[in-house]
Amino acid sequence: MKSVFAFAFVCLPLASIGAALAQDAIPSPYAAPQHQWASPSSGAWGSTAGIERGPHGEIWAIDRCGANSCDGSDHAPIVQLDLATGKPIRSIGAGLFVFPHGLHVDRHGNVWVTDGAISKDGSKGLQVTQLSPDGKVLMQLGVAGQRGNDETHFQSPSDVITAPNGDIFVTDGHAPIQPFIPANLNMRVMKFDSHGKFITQWGKAGTRYSEFNNPHALGLDSKGRLYVADRGNNRIQIFDQNGKFTTEWKQFGRPSGFYITGDRLYAIDADSVEANHPGGWKKGVWIGSISEAKAEAFVPDEQAGEGVVVAPDGNMYGAVNVVPRGITKYQKQSASKEKRS
Repeated sequence: MKSVFAFAFVCLPLASIGAALAQDAIPSPYAAPQHQWASPSSGAWGSTAGIERGPHGEIWAIDRCGANSCDGSDHAPIVQLDLATGKPIRSIGAGLFVFPHGLHVDRHGNVWVTDGAISKDGSKGLQVTQLSPDGKVLMQLGVAGQRGNDETHFQSPSDVITAPNGDIFVTDGHAPIQPFIPANLNMRVMKFDSHGKFITQWGKAGTRYSEFNNPHALGLDSKGRLYVADRGNNRIQIFDQNGKFTTEWKQFGRPSGFYITGDRLYAIDADSVEANHPGGWKKGVWIGSISEAKAEAFVPDEQAGEGVVVAPDGNMYGAVNVVPRGITKYQKQSASKEKRS
């Protein structure tokens, strides 16, 4: 089993002892979170739902223009971070986005961003954009400023990911966020080829298998299976790349974002409270084995964000969309400290 940690975790059967007890009992492999760790290029860091790692270990994050929208701003919201200082190395995407939400870095180092809202003048938004690391627009999916439920339009794209062969997957149909995202949107996963040609889609609003309530993030494991953070339904749904349902997991909280490396799944829970996730579930990051479908560690954080990533040095970072907005750093603990926590 591949792991970024050199020590064993305690495995607890969540179904038999309950979520609250399990979360309290599992030791955390990270020190207390350092909120607002990163330094924005100017002013305050805006809301962010995305943080991702590139093929050379580089870390990119979204800074929603010092606010919760980039509409009318000349701020460049896609930021590559210096992990030694928390300062930007470069910032790209100025003037391109309204509500940058989903973030993905492909195997070539290109940066993909989903835009979930429409600009006030109707000229921008609701597209998926591929950028080179220096900010050149390489591809755009969807029609700028036009909402739709067909093969060429998006309603509110929440995340994007590319497969090794270049196929593109997009989750569409974010939950309502007034005034940016209206209610009653359909929920789906869309698949395109590497040139942006539509291939297929699946899903609708609901609670059954292959139905979604706020499909919020995507991940791919080493077997090529597609993970969907079905956040409003408090679960992960797993599919093959043609949309065939494989299984659902409810042992990783109410997921908003993923990071997958080898056999390790990191699922960040930004929303669990008794009202939306009964049973004592808490906010934080779940870490576990994919092959065993087990949650093996939990990092508590009442200010947990919507995106999560692990850097080459083993430290973990979260993207926080609510106050205090910004990037959270989770320092990896030594094995001895982890056992005592």
